[in-house]
Amino acid sequence: MTADFPTPGQVFEYHFLWKWQADRGETEGRKARPCCVSIVIKNKAGRHVIFIAPITSKAPAQGRVGLEIPETEARRARLDPHISLWVMVDELNADLLEASYVLEDRSPRGAFSPAFTDAIVSGIEKVRAAGKLKLSSRT
Repeated sequence: MTADFPTPGQVFEYHFLWKWQADRGETEGRKARPCCVSIVIKNKAGRHVIFIAPITSKAPAQGRVGLEIPETEARRARLDPHISLWVMVDELNADLLEASYVLEDRSPRGAFSPAFTDAIVSGIEKVRAAGKLKLSSRT
């Protein structure tokens, strides 16, 4: 694959589309925000679907699920280590890598450690198993 192929744990600027925005008919995220590639799979057509989790400075509201980013991980991802940040694991965007117009700059700003990336994926899997994962398809 090409050198710009995202891998789990990498953090990019991405116009994340929140599920409530998609439900209102919006098709574009309102602003670029740091987001984390969490899972990459190959679909039946042989194309790569990337699942992207948003990073936010707002603590998860009641009923939401997010992982607080430790200071060390914030530094690795080149995020501000002086503010509280969360990776939301209950809401993802699915994007088709080969056709994505949203993932414009494929140069990651940084990446989380494998251990923290595994914790993100585990959190997503738990939310999905509980039937509470919100997904906005950008494909």
